[in-house]
Amino acid sequence: MESSSSALSRLSNLQRHLQPPHSNSKIRQGLVKLSPEVAEALSTGHPVVALESTIISHGMPYPKNLETAKEVEAIVRENGAVPATVAILDGVPCVGLSMGELERLATLGTKAQKTARRDIAHVVANRGNGATTVSATMFFASMVGIHVFVTGGIGGVHRHGEQTMDISSDLTELGRTPVAVISAGVKSILDIPRTLEYLETQGVCVAAYNTNEFPAFFTERSGCKVHCRVDTPDDCARLIDANLKLKLGTGTLIAVPIPKEHSASGGLIESAIQIALREARLETSQLHFVFNFFLQFIIYFASSFTYMELDP
Repeated sequence: MESSSSALSRLSNLQRHLQPPHSNSKIRQGLVKLSPEVAEALSTGHPVVALESTIISHGMPYPKNLETAKEVEAIVRENGAVPATVAILDGVPCVGLSMGELERLATLGTKAQKTARRDIAHVVANRGNGATTVSATMFFASMVGIHVFVTGGIGGVHRHGEQTMDISSDLTELGRTPVAVISAGVKSILDIPRTLEYLETQGVCVAAYNTNEFPAFFTERSGCKVHCRVDTPDDCARLIDANLKLKLGTGTLIAVPIPKEHSASGGLIESAIQIALREARLETSQLHFVFNFFLQFIIYFASSFTYMELDP
């Protein structure tokens, strides 16, 4: 607990001293709307943690998505920080949502546009509703002076990316936006070695928490080593502090492995992914169908396996 308290104190100091000078003017101009709770926290230097909203609109059905969003925000508060869920509502980028706004986004579901950095101007110009991905959430967090963002997993280089050039904008955002992203790594459905190579090219420091190996979202191990290891919250805070003070201009990725108590179910999904990869021997012309094939196969495999486990 002492280490966590020290880390929060360090990040609070960062919040006060590294607030972007342009952020307040952009808020006054009406470009971004801060919730009262987030606005007060930023003005007093209290720790704020950004959260994405695509998981709410596109990740699960209502009302499970709303319940999960509330649970995640509660966890952030229990650990001494203020949650700032990011979304675009009626064309207005919002950093920090009220309970009513969270529920609205949850009920909108996939009617809200999945919004990466490239989509922001379009959604705002058309006064639309957008659920932010990692790249858009990082953009708005940095704009208002939030330095830490927590998410499940980031995008990466897709398999056969050397042919399709299918590379998530999450990676380029990490290369140009100074926000620390805390995640469970990259799903093994993607090309993890190439993802890490791309992040190196972008100048992004990739650290793993309590391990020397980069996690694969559903499982603790990917087989890929990292060059930076952090073992305590204070280690993480010092790393983020150094990156910001040096004004490197890049984000920091801190990958936290799935908790051991959930590793069994994670192993089941990973098994499904590996079987799907063996089954998906497609021609180059069919590569754009690979992701949907994986997804449907994994859902079928996992549900069948669970049924067999439960069936006496």
